[in-house]
Amino acid sequence: MNIMVKLTYNLEQIDTAATFLLHHTKSKIILFDAAMGSGKTTLIKAMAKHLGAFDEANSPTFSIVNEYETPDAKIYHFDLYRLKNFYEALDFGIEEYFDDPQAYIFIEWPKVIEAILPLNSQKIRIIVNENDSRELQIL
Repeated sequence: MNIMVKLTYNLEQIDTAATFLLHHTKSKIILFDAAMGSGKTTLIKAMAKHLGAFDEANSPTFSIVNEYETPDAKIYHFDLYRLKNFYEALDFGIEEYFDDPQAYIFIEWPKVIEAILPLNSQKIRIIVNENDSRELQIL
């Protein structure tokens, strides 16, 4: 997979990274490929804030999906870390979320559902550098 665009940022620049990501992705379905503790949820929180979410975003690790309202669209934030296979995602109706063309869909740990992801999904990677900065790669 080729890197289309990249940005290096630190946690103090998270709002800049969120804005950059929202302006440079080609899809509202964004897949976060990153290691544990790399700042996926922190970046998604900043993205939800930038989109005008009425509530502060937080990790859906135990609920699997959190839903946020914005003035213009819904945000669905998935954390699929605990899923064993894509059948579990089908069981809770993940495909129905993909049917809303206005919604933003942010998916942490998407690898488990690769077989059922829409073709227009946008994959991004976050790499933590030695100096604790992050490199955001839009693939």
